[in-house]
Amino acid sequence: MNRAYYKSSISNFLQESSESILGKIVDQYDLNRQEIQQKNAWKKQILILKNTLQNLNGEIYFEFSIPRMGKRVDNIVIIDNCIFIIEFKIGANNFDKYAKDQVFDYALDMNHFHEGSHNKIIIPLLVADNAVESKNTFIKKVDNLYDVIYSNSKTLTETIKFSLQHFKSASEKIDVSSWENSSYKPTPTIIEAATALYKNHSVKEISRSGAEAKNLSLTSECISYIIDYSKKYNQKSICFVTGVPGAGKTLAGLNIANIRSNYEEEEHTVFLSGNGPLVDVLREALARDKVKTAKENNNPITKGQATSQVKSFIQNIHHFRDASLKDEKAPIEKVTIFDEAQRAWTKEQASKFMKRNKGRDDFEKSEPEFLIEVIDRHEDWCTIVCLIGGGQEINTGEAGLEEWIRPFSDFFPEWKIFYSSKITEDKDYIKDFSILNILNKRNAVKKDELHLSVSLRSFRSAQLSSFIHEIIDNNASKAKDIYTASIKEHYPIKITRDLETAKNWLKNQANGSERIGIIASSGAIRLRPFGLNVKAKIDAPIWFLNDENDIRSSHFLEEVATQFDIQGLELDWTCLAWDGNFYYENNRWNFKNFKGSKWQNIIDPTNINYLINSYRVLLTRARQGMIIYIPYGNNEDSTRPSYMYDGTYNFFKDLGIEEI
Repeated sequence: MNRAYYKSSISNFLQESSESILGKIVDQYDLNRQEIQQKNAWKKQILILKNTLQNLNGEIYFEFSIPRMGKRVDNIVIIDNCIFIIEFKIGANNFDKYAKDQVFDYALDMNHFHEGSHNKIIIPLLVADNAVESKNTFIKKVDNLYDVIYSNSKTLTETIKFSLQHFKSASEKIDVSSWENSSYKPTPTIIEAATALYKNHSVKEISRSGAEAKNLSLTSECISYIIDYSKKYNQKSICFVTGVPGAGKTLAGLNIANIRSNYEEEEHTVFLSGNGPLVDVLREALARDKVKTAKENNNPITKGQATSQVKSFIQNIHHFRDASLKDEKAPIEKVTIFDEAQRAWTKEQASKFMKRNKGRDDFEKSEPEFLIEVIDRHEDWCTIVCLIGGGQEINTGEAGLEEWIRPFSDFFPEWKIFYSSKITEDKDYIKDFSILNILNKRNAVKKDELHLSVSLRSFRSAQLSSFIHEIIDNNASKAKDIYTASIKEHYPIKITRDLETAKNWLKNQANGSERIGIIASSGAIRLRPFGLNVKAKIDAPIWFLNDENDIRSSHFLEEVATQFDIQGLELDWTCLAWDGNFYYENNRWNFKNFKGSKWQNIIDPTNINYLINSYRVLLTRARQGMIIYIPYGNNEDSTRPSYMYDGTYNFFKDLGIEEI
């Protein structure tokens, strides 16, 4: 596959004229953004590399695509058994931290997601052409990926030859043809994905492919087919997309929101979410990136301008609802995507909120019924896409999938219903299976493509969601089998009873810009003696986006995110702090709520389900690995008896999870 703007053997590169090489690179570049500065940088790179690679044999690539990030690395040079990931900073006098993190992240991406680079020697190399000479040592970081080494333009030849000599007998020579044609299976964070899609990268560019994972593009194509069908036949339609935690439901929704927004054809699309932190974080990330990109293109805009522009792409579902209460006309959007649709409110919750906050005594509908009614105001066609997480209802009054189907029993007879095959099979999606009679009565169309079955968040192990499912369901033997067979060697999970040990483990695991953080249940009130206060609200955009120098960021390991903050988002490495509100004793899980100064049993099945789902969300937030911190109890404190912690610790220990 041609992933680079220019590729050649080193020998041909040395013989080809610099003008010809530059021309081939420029031909691939977006001419609307082409700048003299960029062309001059390429000219300098070509000159430096021609001088550097004399008498060496291998392959060279310019502007090699890094799909997960929607970016390109300056150069990849493969010689013998080494892959050099090279980032140039032309005119730079120093090796700054930003540039170091940038080139290391590129190398980390190749190590994780490019099949041909797995277990190959990968050397990230930062070249600041005017910097002083740097003495290099090789420090292995993960697999066969090494820490960044440094060079200026004059010492680059020496640096590469020194590396080749160091690794001379470490492994076999790389088969370049096989390397080039190996599959690339990127798994972007939702923040990376939203940013890349907003820049008009396709979902195929930034998502995984292959038999081991459901292809996100198939789900997107299925939704697009339903939209096209609706448009062609003047049909109103709704489709229900399901998926395990981290399977890419939000990514599929963002992709549809991006590709189906066609103002010329009056095909307006909106991505709606009731998840306030998700909306805030994605908007902030898009706005920051928009400001940064505009500055790079010498067309600066203010943060306010950028924020205003991204607001139309991602909206809060409650603001959309309130606007529709005031304005009874059909919304401009013909395609409406509801993310985490299972969190929409029941009739009771919606009515209570409207009476208390809006002064409306006459609101007697569930939130799903009202939202369908709003979209139904269109006189011709429209499509609703509901993205449903199984077992993800975590708050009082969240309706689940049933409330989206129930209105079609008596209303909206002209609507066509499409649904994921999974909702008829799995109690995580529908608790009341009598609701399926409505689908049968309405001749709803079942489609396998509307279910995403494999978690892409935990790209190290596709079986993580199944493992967590068995833990939550108290199937210890099944959980142990999955852990031993599919997780232990691929996805690090540890337990500890010491918070500082947990923090140090996180810091040691993270490489480059990988993100770490502490998470806990919102009901984990008795973690406060250990300095973890779940009642202290985080600022989600800062916690998820700011770097390790900001005490409010996740990296600093001081502020704790709860399930409400992190649902729909993720970190690379997490510390899940476990409290006595969900503890294991007498061969079963026990459920508690802390009120006043003591724990109380949770009796209501609905509230038990919310608590179970809270821990399901927390256990599935880490992309690469997690440590579970279970503190020691204190029998002198009636709110922290040892049995509320020891049983949970022993449960995980018996699964084979290592304590550190």
